[in-house]
Amino acid sequence: MSALDEGTPFEALRGQLTDAATEFADGPDALEGILLGIVDDVDRAVREPLEIFPVCHHSPASAVAMARRLREKQPKVVYLELCEDMAPLLPELRNCRLPVAVQAFASEVKGFPAEWAPLSVVAPITEASAEYQAIAYALDTPGVELVLVDRSSDHVFQWQAGGQEATGPDAPPADEEAALHGDAVGVEIGDLRPRFAELEEHLLHHGRVRHWSEWWHQYVELPLGDSDHDTYRQVMLLIGSLFRRLAPGDTDRVRVDEDRERYMWTRMRRHLAATGTNPEDCLYVCGAFHASSRVREFGVHGTDTFEITPPGGSTWQHGLIPSSHAAIEAQFGLAAGSVSIAATQWAKNLRRTRVRPFRLAGQAGAKKAARTKGTATPAVPAAPEALTDRLSGFLQSPPALDRLDEAELLGWSVEIVRSARRNGYLASTADAIAVFETSILLAGMRDRARPTPYDFQDAAVTCIEKDTVPGRRDVRRLVEILMGGDRIGQVGYDALPPLARDVHDRLTPLNLKLQQRGVQRALLDMTAQPELRRCSDVLWMLRHLMPHGAARPIMGERELGKESVQESWDLALGTHQRALIELGYEGVSIEQVLEQRLRRAAYAPDATTAQVLAAVEDAVLHLRSGRLADELGTRALEVLATERSVDGAPEVLRRVRRLLAHYRISRPVLPSWIESFAKTGYAHYCTLLPTAFTDEDATVRQVAAMLGFLFSMESLALSLGCDRTQLELAFAQSHPREPSRVALLWSAQVHLGQLSRAELRERCGRLLADPLVVPAYPRYLSGFLHALEPVPALADFVVEAVSQAFARLPDPVLLPWLPKLIITLRSEGSELAPLLIREAGRVFPGRLAALDAWVPPWQAAAEAPAAVATGQGPTRRAALLAAHPETCDRVAELLGCEAGWEAEAPEPAAAVLLTRHPETAAAVELLLTAG
Repeated sequence: MSALDEGTPFEALRGQLTDAATEFADGPDALEGILLGIVDDVDRAVREPLEIFPVCHHSPASAVAMARRLREKQPKVVYLELCEDMAPLLPELRNCRLPVAVQAFASEVKGFPAEWAPLSVVAPITEASAEYQAIAYALDTPGVELVLVDRSSDHVFQWQAGGQEATGPDAPPADEEAALHGDAVGVEIGDLRPRFAELEEHLLHHGRVRHWSEWWHQYVELPLGDSDHDTYRQVMLLIGSLFRRLAPGDTDRVRVDEDRERYMWTRMRRHLAATGTNPEDCLYVCGAFHASSRVREFGVHGTDTFEITPPGGSTWQHGLIPSSHAAIEAQFGLAAGSVSIAATQWAKNLRRTRVRPFRLAGQAGAKKAARTKGTATPAVPAAPEALTDRLSGFLQSPPALDRLDEAELLGWSVEIVRSARRNGYLASTADAIAVFETSILLAGMRDRARPTPYDFQDAAVTCIEKDTVPGRRDVRRLVEILMGGDRIGQVGYDALPPLARDVHDRLTPLNLKLQQRGVQRALLDMTAQPELRRCSDVLWMLRHLMPHGAARPIMGERELGKESVQESWDLALGTHQRALIELGYEGVSIEQVLEQRLRRAAYAPDATTAQVLAAVEDAVLHLRSGRLADELGTRALEVLATERSVDGAPEVLRRVRRLLAHYRISRPVLPSWIESFAKTGYAHYCTLLPTAFTDEDATVRQVAAMLGFLFSMESLALSLGCDRTQLELAFAQSHPREPSRVALLWSAQVHLGQLSRAELRERCGRLLADPLVVPAYPRYLSGFLHALEPVPALADFVVEAVSQAFARLPDPVLLPWLPKLIITLRSEGSELAPLLIREAGRVFPGRLAALDAWVPPWQAAAEAPAAVATGQGPTRRAALLAAHPETCDRVAELLGCEAGWEAEAPEPAAAVLLTRHPETAAAVELLLTAG
């Protein structure tokens, strides 16, 4: 590496560094390897025939130097450090408003762990970046070729070394804008930060700054903003080599970095050989860290020993997603607000240096270039100058003190006070003066004549922000907004994938600006405008597929058997544009994506019966696909047969009831799968019932749901060939001990006719009479309450059981027991409470005055048989027919009976029949009075 020709331009610098190492390290051997190695790296890079242009990611100085160099050199080929598979997407940048990110997305992974899915790689691009300048120059200049030479997106994960999210003072807040990139892996183009923690701490301490972004802005960004090309290039190479040589021995990361460098140089040599391009007509844009590479493959004359492996079997989709300054800061661990400050510095650099930047023709959101008078003459490439040492002068010259711009600082101070007052702070003119003076004071304490935006930010926080933050934003965030704000990019319509464009086209009748960020209200009146029904279908599918808040219904519902005639929606598709774009990676229409997701959920290895039935319901509601619903229903039948627990029984019962009711209304014949499901489920739950009654892991609600399935599906299952003996044997084998399950079993036995209501009432009476059982009586009531799911006819008995407890228990027993009863009813029977309350409203009198004369129906039931036995009750009811013969005449006419009334009969014939058979009348009377 150090075997370079004698007499190079950096020979004097080598001698100075050797003398410095001898003086400060007690000998020339301690630092000679590092210091001279850095100079060797710079010398080697600047002597390379293919010009290497080192950059730092989102650096305004790099962007200005890039624009200046491109106009001077006018290269024919631009090699760019970016994933090579992203090249076809770069022309679409002209249809977007920056910042945006180029994304590679793979939902189906092959060759990687399944938990990594989906795979996502993003490369954010801002206008104040050297990469965008190179892209704009190459795409809009005829005869210029842009070649991406970095590893593919698949290789990013093949070589992934793993890492942790940025933490500490530099980590930006995790807000909505910072999450625009999601969990994507960022391509670190031009990443330039010391990997030696002690070195970074040393630089921050002696630079009197708080974080790395501020150090870079003060000591690299500002000095290089006005430098010439050679100085900029050599200084960036020096910094890259320094950080590279002082990096710790992280073998995984070093291996990945070196493999990337081998990959890029191998690609460039192959391209040069294939096209025959002269290396002097090319420009290689890469991070300064990679520009000082020491691998054997470095340079156009390097060795060709590196073998590029083919990509894996994953299917990659590519697109553009919106980005933001906060998202870029979160992706690369930059200080909050640093990218906004860089954008402001970029505008200042352009005004100061008068460099004309490159912008893609038709770039959305960019200012139109001013028209120049006269005929524009093409620029002539500058002749190459002799290589000279610019490092010595840069390192030896003191930093240029930028004079204080009082007008700018005063404007900042006034604006931050105005913004603080709008956000609830008690700020005044005195605070503006204090911020102004404190900014100058802080800058002086940090050895700089002109306060930087970071000094101003610290001064504003010190002078304005007191002990609390009255609004949503603190002062630090207000300063970031003042310096340029968090610009959020947008992908234009023409750059959207087909699915996203189809969604926008289908929602056109809403007359909303769907590309706009924020929440918009959509009102749909399907009665007046039937064409809005299609928009409603799209919105309900988007609600199912996209994150919460993208499409939120305010009014209207979509359930089986129900369709709204009016709907109201809150839409934020512009805010969630990234999610909509990623849907386009999964299919060409939202119907296709929804079908794929439903199938994926139904055929997942850990899918439950309830989840598969939910997929069936969604297929019926949103896709109206009988074919898909039948397919997923068959899958639900398969999953049910393999389940050995009752965890999902309540959900299964709820969904299968809805589906069964829907099919009975909408189809003349039930689908074969739901008939098989009822038959299989009946046998399945009969088998699990005895175990569930005694299983401690099964809840009372789950056991009640099993009984609900058995009782509601019993008639259908028996008609399909099931044997009721299965159910009877299951109850014969059930012997619960827990009070709530005992009550549940009693209720089921009443439904089956194995236990009468009188016997059940007697058992509850014995429970209330036993002082040892009274404390557990609320648990019995919990069982009766859950029994309303399979046996809703017991609602009146549950009201009776609660009323009997209040009537018979004394206050010393009832008052301590009452809170437990309320908690039990609230926690375990909230969804069944309306049924209980409705039944209580029917049983109890509606007015307080009627309460004294009111007789509970369960007490009046014992007097009913005696009244019927006298023979007067039936006669009284038969006399009612004689007093109002019109009703009977209408029924007789309907049935076709022409016989008239027997006027001379002593009493109606029906009364004679009731007198002859009083037992039937007594049973009917008991049934009617008991509920």
